[in-house]
Amino acid sequence: MNHSTKKLDLTGQRFGRLSVLGPAENIGSRTAWRCQCDCGRTVVVKTYHLRSGHTKSCGCQNGPGGPRRALGLTYVEGTCVEMLRARTVRRNNTSGVPGVHWWASKGRWRASICFKGKRRYLGSYEKFEDAVKARKRAEEELFDSFLQEFE
Repeated sequence: MNHSTKKLDLTGQRFGRLSVLGPAENIGSRTAWRCQCDCGRTVVVKTYHLRSGHTKSCGCQNGPGGPRRALGLTYVEGTCVEMLRARTVRRNNTSGVPGVHWWASKGRWRASICFKGKRRYLGSYEKFEDAVKARKRAEEELFDSFLQEFE
């Protein structure tokens, strides 16, 4: 039996205050859509978040105390502009530096960076400082020019 799957097209549909303008590049492995909010802001939202009612606007209605996931963060090709700009360190980070962790089985520090939905390994290092330098160099190369577009 031949099961052909027809790709869902949400272009032109409305979800709360969002009008779907067209497809966007996937966020990770998830299909995403470029949407315009009634307030005029454009955001990229995953299919599931639109169809489940999880995301109904760019976040303009939430105010400063609204939930973080609905604040209308700006995603470009799977990368959140606001998260890059803030250079936050996640709570589960044990080294204090994003993208640098201890690779116990090898007894080395490993550096990596995620950008536009792809993880890039930057190498493993005996010294923590060398792993940090590799990560910072990659941030400068990838993040800095990307963020200049949104200033």
